[in-house]
Amino acid sequence: MLRNSLIPALSVVILITVLSCQNEPESYNEDAATLSVAKWLQLIDSGNYQESWETAAEIFKAQIGAEDWIKTAVAARNPLGAVVSRKMTSQVYKTTIQGAPDGEYVVIEFSTAFENKKSATETITPMLDPDGQWRVSGYYIR
Repeated sequence: MLRNSLIPALSVVILITVLSCQNEPESYNEDAATLSVAKWLQLIDSGNYQESWETAAEIFKAQIGAEDWIKTAVAARNPLGAVVSRKMTSQVYKTTIQGAPDGEYVVIEFSTAFENKKSATETITPMLDPDGQWRVSGYYIR
């Protein structure tokens, strides 16, 4: 099946595996992290994959070039169709994520229904970039 071969392709970006729960520092701004994810998902949902790559975290861009990201995103998202509904189911602050350098991350999961896939889990991980901005460092659909 085409869909079965597309899901693993997204793991190229960054496979997100949560190791351990960390205490949130006073500087952690939940609203800023979730707002960055909302804006990024708008780009993905509208098919603006080039801009989604341009606005992603540096670690994201270091893992996959723009052309490869666009091909991967088109192959994975387009067959799913439009988003019918999306609900945040969890949001956890982390400083350690397997396969990524230590830093400030938020692992956010959404229960999402698409036109052609009624039940999916989207995991989006924004990170605090060195310039103090939250940007998406990983995206995974299962």
